[in-house]
Amino acid sequence: MSTEIYSVKGMHCASCAAIIQKKLSKVEGIKEVNVNLATETAQLEFDNGNLKLEVLNQIINNYGYSLEIEEPPSAASLSVADSVAKRAEKERELHAQLKKVQFALPVALLVFFLMMWDIGSMFSGIIPHLPLSMELLNIFFMLLSTWMVFRTGAPFLHGIVMFIRSGAASMDTLIGIGTLSAYLYSAVITLIPSAKAFLHAPDSTYFDVTIVVIGFVLLGKYLEARSKMKTGEAIEKLIGLQAKSALVLRMGKELEIPVQQVKKGDVVIIKPGAKIPVDGTINEGYSTIDESMVSGESLPVDKKIGDPVVGGTINKQGSFTFTASHVGADTILARIIRMVEDAQGSKAPIQNIADKIAGVFVPVVLVLAAATFVIWLTVGSSLLGFSVALSYGIMGMVGILVIACPCALGLATPTAIIVGIGKGAEYGILIRNAESLEKLSSVDTVIFDKTGTITTGNPQVSDIISLEKERSTTSLLQLAATIENRSEHPLAQAIVEAAKKQQLTLGEITDFRALEGIGVSARIGNTTVTVRKPLESEKTMAVKKLQEEGKTVVLIEEDGTCRGLIALSDTVKKEAREAVAALHRKGLKVIMLTGDNLLAANFMARQVGIDEVMAEVLPQEKAEKIKELQRVGRKVVMAGDGINDAPALAQADVGIAMATGTDVAIESAGITLLKGDINKVAQAITLSRATMRVIRQNLFWAFIYNIIGIPLAAGALFPLWGIFLNPVFSGLAMAGSSVSVVSNSLRLKGKKL
Repeated sequence: MSTEIYSVKGMHCASCAAIIQKKLSKVEGIKEVNVNLATETAQLEFDNGNLKLEVLNQIINNYGYSLEIEEPPSAASLSVADSVAKRAEKERELHAQLKKVQFALPVALLVFFLMMWDIGSMFSGIIPHLPLSMELLNIFFMLLSTWMVFRTGAPFLHGIVMFIRSGAASMDTLIGIGTLSAYLYSAVITLIPSAKAFLHAPDSTYFDVTIVVIGFVLLGKYLEARSKMKTGEAIEKLIGLQAKSALVLRMGKELEIPVQQVKKGDVVIIKPGAKIPVDGTINEGYSTIDESMVSGESLPVDKKIGDPVVGGTINKQGSFTFTASHVGADTILARIIRMVEDAQGSKAPIQNIADKIAGVFVPVVLVLAAATFVIWLTVGSSLLGFSVALSYGIMGMVGILVIACPCALGLATPTAIIVGIGKGAEYGILIRNAESLEKLSSVDTVIFDKTGTITTGNPQVSDIISLEKERSTTSLLQLAATIENRSEHPLAQAIVEAAKKQQLTLGEITDFRALEGIGVSARIGNTTVTVRKPLESEKTMAVKKLQEEGKTVVLIEEDGTCRGLIALSDTVKKEAREAVAALHRKGLKVIMLTGDNLLAANFMARQVGIDEVMAEVLPQEKAEKIKELQRVGRKVVMAGDGINDAPALAQADVGIAMATGTDVAIESAGITLLKGDINKVAQAITLSRATMRVIRQNLFWAFIYNIIGIPLAAGALFPLWGIFLNPVFSGLAMAGSSVSVVSNSLRLKGKKL
């Protein structure tokens, strides 16, 4: 199974996206299709291998669309080049639209002004009649509308051709049928007087309506395209962070090379104010680095020998060299860019509603427009006479075709998702997909792992107690460190570090075994040594006292006999109390889930204000604890280190990985928080709720706009109050609908998290 992302050409509206998705979904070998109007991309998941691009294009070319391979950000330099090329192409398309608008809009505004003057003169004695004869004005309007329909509005006519040829209708089809119908009717009764007499048609024509509608629709499409470009600024900012060149040391010489030529293992020289080109580890010097662009942290970070550095960050002061460890697509920044792009192209479940409606929207509108025309000609003729009914029938049909726009529905969700995910990336909140963002907005319970999440994850040996007079605490530490040296557990590493500080020699061991959730065991010579958690029956007064102080206690045994104990203490992250308080203000319940003993866990929980503690839980049991909460209806978000807590993160409604260092497990959870700052959990929830609120607003206005607008355009108010919506205002309203949805989504860019 494989997945490919393609750029889509010729897609202008939500119904276009629906057509492409429908046609490609029927192709054998394609398992899933996701067409995104806002990003103008199509993500195809294949069952076995990929279909050739030519085969895919043969399927959709007949409908006016085409696919192009979307190159992933495989290397930093390629990402920058691709971004520049894509933006240049978008700007060319936007400029072409602007040229049309620069001609069409002044003409439309002039005609609109003359229309309003004529209407005002009929209903007001103050406004004089136009100083032009209606016959001359009609000829002038006919010439202008001929150019507007067949030249400026050619894409709309192409929509009609596509509909006739393939049966696939888009928004362009609606506008094309509406404006062409009004134009042809007006041209016939103007140029063929006998036809006018035969139809008993009124004197009024609709050349002016055609001109103004096309002008306003083109303006709306231009404003929509310009607004959509702004939604992708987050990706451009991330790509812009990448350095273009690097200063490396090769064969004793300093060489400045393009960043794509940096190899793993190269020694890179960084001077004050320079941008760090790739990821690596400092091997000489020290400095202060601004990492805000990839982590969201405002304060610069001090760095010394052995510390990691991240490509795209800025060296504030000092000079240093580092060894490149991750280059090209493997750098943190490249992976972040790839993740954000993928997430922005994904769909939230809430979008399924809009997609289903958009898929049938245009055919339904065509039926409604035809039905409106027929009703006016039949029912209307019996009440108003054929001449008046014909006029209203044409206006009603054109009005429905013009005002009905599926674009607002199609853009409601993806534009908000794009802006929201981009906003999160700026704060160091990496959201893997739109589904995680949507689910996060409805959680009511937050579960934190203790070590590395609530605490710093850097425990230190605080107490060593020997239970034998002849055994020194130093020898006890040496014995424990010899066994723990083979373990990767944070507590084990703390014991080993304490031994190294005392320069103790660690012996040789055999038969090392990790006792999951309990401890470790090995043989030193003929003796079996075990370092483990105490059982409930082994919790003496000394053990309980240490645990009440929030310390973790381990026992050291030789051949089953306890020789002493070591206590370790971890420090609470300075931001933990503030983070828990922020979650409480949002009405969320906060739980600590840890394998540590209950006394130590309760001590930590009291310090930060956590509501409930689930302690002494083995790693394999954590997921079951989350299931228990979900069975009683809780919506759970789990925040852990993304590795040890993988089953629990997967079981939670939303998993949040607290990532630290440069080798971030970005794809281990639905959401990854760079630098492991738990304050960002509350920020992520704020962002998700704000994004979903904007999506609901967009969907509401998109739905209500069409629910109210279509009946108004059809003439629903005419029988009661004699009010009829002129198609000109339908065109203006349609132009504003998509722009308002995108503009509402862009408000998220200013949201304070």
